[in-house]
Amino acid sequence: QVELVESGGGSVQAGGSLTLSCRALRVTYINFAMAWFRQAPGNGRIQVATIATDGIIHYHPSAEGRFTLSKDNARNILSLQMNDLRPTDTAVYYCALRSGWGGWFDAEHYAHWGQGIQVTVSS
Repeated sequence: QVELVESGGGSVQAGGSLTLSCRALRVTYINFAMAWFRQAPGNGRIQVATIATDGIIHYHPSAEGRFTLSKDNARNILSLQMNDLRPTDTAVYYCALRSGWGGWFDAEHYAHWGQGIQVTVSS
C-alpha cells in the first residue's frame, strides 16, 4: 500500500517562503505522477503543481512563477518550494500520487493521498 509522508509547512508572513516535502513509500507503479493539491476552508481541493507521468510539470496559474516543483526520482521525494507567499495561499496542502495518464488537475484521478499539512500566510 502506497504511503505518502508529508513534511514542512507552517506559518509565515506574506512575502515569505516555505518548502513542502512528500516522500512516497511502497510505490509499485512503474510510471506515476505526483502532485500537490490544496484545500482552503469551504473550498474544494485544487491542484497546485503536478509532475506528470512523462516528467512534465504543470502549475496552477496562481502558483506559476512563485512555486517550484521538483522530484528526487531515486528516493521518490516530491518537493514544493513556495516563494512570495500570499494570504490566499493559506490552506491545507495535500500530496497525491496516481498511475495512468491525463487528468492531472483533477483530484478524483488520484488514488493515494497524504494526511495534509497546514500552510498559513498572514498579512
